[in-house]
Amino acid sequence: MGDRRPTRGLNIASAKRSVRGPAQWDSSELIRLMECGDVSPETMERMADNRDIDVVYVVTPNALHARDTIKAARAGKHVLCEKPMEVSSEKCQQMIDEVKKARRQLAIGYRCRFEPHHLEMLRVAREKELGDVRLIESAFGFSIGDPTQWRLNHALAGGGPLMDVGIYSIQSAEMIAGAYPIAVSAMTNKTDPVKFKDVEESMTYELKFPNGISASCTTTYKVNGFNRTTAYADNGTFGLTPAFNYDGIQGWRSDKKPLEAPELDQFATEMDNFADCIINNRPTSVPGEMGLRDVRTMMALYEAERTGRTVTLGTGVSG
Repeated sequence: MGDRRPTRGLNIASAKRSVRGPAQWDSSELIRLMECGDVSPETMERMADNRDIDVVYVVTPNALHARDTIKAARAGKHVLCEKPMEVSSEKCQQMIDEVKKARRQLAIGYRCRFEPHHLEMLRVAREKELGDVRLIESAFGFSIGDPTQWRLNHALAGGGPLMDVGIYSIQSAEMIAGAYPIAVSAMTNKTDPVKFKDVEESMTYELKFPNGISASCTTTYKVNGFNRTTAYADNGTFGLTPAFNYDGIQGWRSDKKPLEAPELDQFATEMDNFADCIINNRPTSVPGEMGLRDVRTMMALYEAERTGRTVTLGTGVSG
């Protein structure tokens, strides 16, 4: 990037679907991207010729993340990829390998890893202010609309609500437990087999961690109102309700002490962090390896649902 002067604002391009957050971040001052609107596969091929593009934000349907990440990396660009990272662990590994080969950075869009309320909840857990956490409960879901949208197409989405919003509960549980799951089990429910012919309608699932903590989670495309995460500790409980909104997150503690944090633009915050990683040549805290672990966990949950058995994972290194 040489002596390029930083400019205000990140102009985010998407490949054939809208970015979920605002398209311009007035609070960000670290890195310059080209304002280019939607990016097609054809224009992505020409990115290498444009030195104004430092980072590509991949927000295409899940099953296209590897395609677009690899194209961006081969064009010499850093990549911020929306969650879930991809629809298979093999594709995730390809993404990691290609970005490393290009000597660029790959970050996954886990915005809650930078959200102040989630960080305050993590602090309460780590400092054991209410004792050791024993159990976690988390849920996120909504009533999905258009039955023709790509999120209900398994070939593009890789799954249903688990891949889309259930991953938030997985991330929340990993943060609080400080580890990755070592075993999982799952059950699904389907009341509308026509609309949900390709993907699950709802899933309840259990995550077991190596430190003895377990998490009970729910995700759905059927109804609204699931939006919380709760930690049960020896001397009380604490949590966030709602937990996963873009704004308006509310914390609480059973001892009536405040669980408060400032309200920030979550997308700008995660992008500022990634920009700082790139400029100062430091590793991101949300690398592709984290995204790979979560995809492996979700694939294990689908296997557990299909077989009716608990599926074991790896050693559960720090989450």
